[in-house]
Amino acid sequence: MLYELIAVVRGQSLQEVKDIAKSAGTLVLRNGGVVRGYTNWERLLLPKKTHKHQSTHTHGQYFVMRFDANSITQNEIRRTLKMDPRMVGFSVVKLGTKLEEVAEVGGRTFSLKPL
Repeated sequence: MLYELIAVVRGQSLQEVKDIAKSAGTLVLRNGGVVRGYTNWERLLLPKKTHKHQSTHTHGQYFVMRFDANSITQNEIRRTLKMDPRMVGFSVVKLGTKLEEVAEVGGRTFSLKPL
């Protein structure tokens, strides 16, 4: 199944974004999945103040990771990101299950270098 992870990391440094993206990608690869690509959306203003891990956040570093994996791997990524104190928020969206559905998914993804 093709999934898309949209994550918001606290706005401290780009290195934190790279570390979290790398750990999420490693989880996918370790469980037999495929990472399709990453996109960095840079540091953006959050829609509203967010209180997470005893901190208030107004800005965050956004990134997107597309990956193919089973639902168990997707749940493991959710559990891992939920416990990470550098995370402000995230969402995992299933883009499709059949090859015909996934072939029509638009958008661009990049290798890890742009992050």
